[in-house]
Amino acid sequence: MEMTNRSLHGDSKVDCVSCDGLISRNRGDSADVSVPLTLPGKRTTHMEGDDLYRLRDRKLLLEDKKRLCAWTLGTALFGILLMIIHAEICPYVYTPGSNIALIINCSISLSTGCLLILIIAFHYKDIQLFIIDHNQVDWRIAMTSHRIIVITLELLVCVIHPVGSYWGVGLHVNSSSTVPTPSPLCVSSHHGETLMDMELLLSVLMFLRLYLVHRAILLHSKVLLSASYRSIGSLNNINFTFRFVLKVLMNKHPARMLLVFILFFWLTVSWMLTLCERQTKESTGHMDTALWLIAITFLTVGYGDVAPKTNCGKAVCLFTGVMGVACTAMLVAIVTEKLALNKGEKHVHFFMMDIQISKRIRHAAANVLRECWLLHRANVTKGNRGEHRKHQRCLLEAIRVFRHLRLKQRKLRDYVSEMVDLPKMQMIMCDLSANWNNSYRELEQRILSMEQKLDELSRCFQQTSDLLSQVVRHRNPEIR
Repeated sequence: MEMTNRSLHGDSKVDCVSCDGLISRNRGDSADVSVPLTLPGKRTTHMEGDDLYRLRDRKLLLEDKKRLCAWTLGTALFGILLMIIHAEICPYVYTPGSNIALIINCSISLSTGCLLILIIAFHYKDIQLFIIDHNQVDWRIAMTSHRIIVITLELLVCVIHPVGSYWGVGLHVNSSSTVPTPSPLCVSSHHGETLMDMELLLSVLMFLRLYLVHRAILLHSKVLLSASYRSIGSLNNINFTFRFVLKVLMNKHPARMLLVFILFFWLTVSWMLTLCERQTKESTGHMDTALWLIAITFLTVGYGDVAPKTNCGKAVCLFTGVMGVACTAMLVAIVTEKLALNKGEKHVHFFMMDIQISKRIRHAAANVLRECWLLHRANVTKGNRGEHRKHQRCLLEAIRVFRHLRLKQRKLRDYVSEMVDLPKMQMIMCDLSANWNNSYRELEQRILSMEQKLDELSRCFQQTSDLLSQVVRHRNPEIR
């Protein structure tokens, strides 16, 4: 018995310790997952415990995914920043014996390796989350062809980084007698145009790592973290993708989101244009000229004072023009939405317009009557022909104005009638249905009361007939 009691106390201590650890790992957030501390002898069932542990594991995996996504985006941005520094300092520090470019390029390669490891870890957590959501299925089921293609594409995109400095070191060791000329990409001119073009292409393609921004926005958005959003969305079959989160952000802060995107796009593409145009030694290779060229291309103005010379610069300007058309359309839509009247303002505006048109119609009708009277008086007095024609023209003009105002009022009322206020109609229908239900209940109550009264009347009639029969029998006992 003592050993049994000790084992029971030991189990209860283990349960308390595990529950305390669970609460500490959840950081005290009992809104998402709450694990009750049970007394010895009052344990939860096996299924309930499994569900609670699944919820706990799911929450921890979501936190790990958010953390890994933040680290992945930070590493990608750090690699892009090193690439920009690498491209900016090379024209000034490039010498045959300099190792600064090699050190920076090694740092870029190291950040790329860390980025690949973080992406693999992120997808590993995603597969674990899939296994928990689908009740501990085999991990091979989660490895669909779509997931494999997505992971492969992400790894291929993130592995791209400039490697020209390694070639430069090798060629410098093999041919140390030649003195290479400086280049904006830390690749000397005698290395060949192919290597320079490859270095330029790899540097530009590193900006493809910015696709990680949409994942960070999705995982750190309040829409995804809100339990009410998820509950209502699951009831309405809404998938919480980046498209839905972007629509919510554009609906809440349209001008702010568009302004941030345009500024970031302007600065990024301008630097890409300078990188493409540095080899030509033209004015487009400077940042100020590139900012001006990208701005006039984005706004589809195109003054023609500056133009890109290289194929890379032309491709960048073409992409800028396409994005400028799209952003201009979005800007027009946002401005139109901001300038549009809401329902209350429309009702007030159209009501006042209707009043003004009604006044003008009354005035026009009065003018028609006045001109009719003047024309009649001119006919009676048989005055001058010119005065008669003048009154006829005034009468026709008054009739035209009256008809025009009546037509304008009809169009206005037709437009107002087309503005169907669906919530108001729904409220009216709900009120009507509620009134009908109340009337039906009152009618049922009245019918029930009438039935009760009829029952009482029939009972009274029965009692009266019994009393009459008893009285008659009492007075005439011979009737028996």
